[in-house]
Amino acid sequence: MKTLKGSSVFLLLLLVFAVSAVSAEDGFIGVNVGTDLSDMPNPTQVVALLKAQQIRHVRLFDADRAMLFALANTGIRVTVSVPSDQLLGIGQSNATAANWVSRNILVHVPSTNITAIAVGSEVLTTLPNASPILVSAMQFIHSALVAAKLDSHIKVSTPHSSSIILDSFPPSQAFFNRSLEPVMIPLLKFLQSTGSFLMLNVYPYYDYIQSNGAIALDYALFRPLPPTKEAVDRNTLLHYTNVFDAVIDAAYFAMSYLNFTNIPIIVTESGWPSKGDSSEPDATLDNANTYNSNLIRHVLNNTGTPKHPGIAISTYIYELYNEDLRPGSLSEKNWGLFNANGVPVYILHLTGSGTVLANDTTNQTYCVAKEGADKKLLQAALDWACGPGKVDCNPLLQGNPCYDPDSVIAHASYAFDAYYHKMAMADGTCNFNGVATVTTSDPSHGSCTFPGSGGRNNTFINGTSLAPSSNSTVSGCHSQHFHNYGFLLLSSILSSLVLWGAA
Repeated sequence: MKTLKGSSVFLLLLLVFAVSAVSAEDGFIGVNVGTDLSDMPNPTQVVALLKAQQIRHVRLFDADRAMLFALANTGIRVTVSVPSDQLLGIGQSNATAANWVSRNILVHVPSTNITAIAVGSEVLTTLPNASPILVSAMQFIHSALVAAKLDSHIKVSTPHSSSIILDSFPPSQAFFNRSLEPVMIPLLKFLQSTGSFLMLNVYPYYDYIQSNGAIALDYALFRPLPPTKEAVDRNTLLHYTNVFDAVIDAAYFAMSYLNFTNIPIIVTESGWPSKGDSSEPDATLDNANTYNSNLIRHVLNNTGTPKHPGIAISTYIYELYNEDLRPGSLSEKNWGLFNANGVPVYILHLTGSGTVLANDTTNQTYCVAKEGADKKLLQAALDWACGPGKVDCNPLLQGNPCYDPDSVIAHASYAFDAYYHKMAMADGTCNFNGVATVTTSDPSHGSCTFPGSGGRNNTFINGTSLAPSSNSTVSGCHSQHFHNYGFLLLSSILSSLVLWGAA
């Protein structure tokens, strides 16, 4: 995982196809899924959040069996990890490596779309005693994949701290720590021969706070800079407008110094903390939002770097959830995009950047009942939303802000919108057998504020049920009836529920 970077000026992550082989693939944004939470959502809940946020790439710090089963048949591309504490055994025994692949990979593919294995994490800087067997561990894991005929689909690599790169600015002068060359040279040969990629963890936040003022905050956050403030590599005359790109190009130059010019890079970790203690004044919501929003746009626009413009840069954001159990300073617990209950820590500003992490409230939409919809279908849909859909319908109780007007269409509109925003406005979550529709007009009225209003998107709450589809079954108690239209019989409600879904 992430560690403070000593003398390194940057950290990075990126999927790029190098100098001689420009990638035709678009860059993607993925997320890291850590589990150091006191109220960790279960795997089904995690996957529901990933799907609602259109996240199609994830990195796990282990090969958790339950999580991999939950990810089955979703199409989500998964990077699993060999924990560093298992590295010694795997690096010393081909049989141990084959057994690990059998237990953690073969039982899940092809249902779970595992595309990469990260062997350890920042081994060269955090577990130097294991460095001599790192390449052996990678080779043994790869050999097991070859035996299973999975080596063309699942690539093997290992994440590095960018602190292994010395003299990283100007990038053209960068080189790997020479004491690591006995490991780096065979490691790069392995990546090149297997068609894999260099994994790097890039944290401009640490580069900024350790620079003693040499790095401007705007430069670390991807904020626009006047030409006079851009950093210029005096050897190449390339202009750098952000730390992230400079680190990536430093890695490319460091590899080329060792005569490797066609190994792509993927950024396995990058992010910014949203909260810190008194000694961490730049760990703020605004800075975290700015960094991650700009990073996502930068990647999805396939901007590339000054050295390799237009080459896809893929990055895994650190991380999905705030991890309150992580040791260390307050900032260590606050790198997440979401709280444990699935509510966004902040609303990313991603207009025009596609649907990934679509918790943006720009061009806000709402889900309401259709005018003229059949009242019995509306009632059944309302009862589902307030029951198995686990929407909080207390505001609809008599005496509460959204009780009036006391009509099935008004109450259904509130419940529909609550479910729609709980599910992050995902496709198909505003349907309810055709009695709901999306609108851009805020339906809030008087003291009744709809869930989608007020600039807060209640993305996904633990325990959320997915609206049933035509081949699903539902269970659970229905909520109290909020209207004067009378209850539908429970049997008729249950029979009608299988006829609609939010999709």
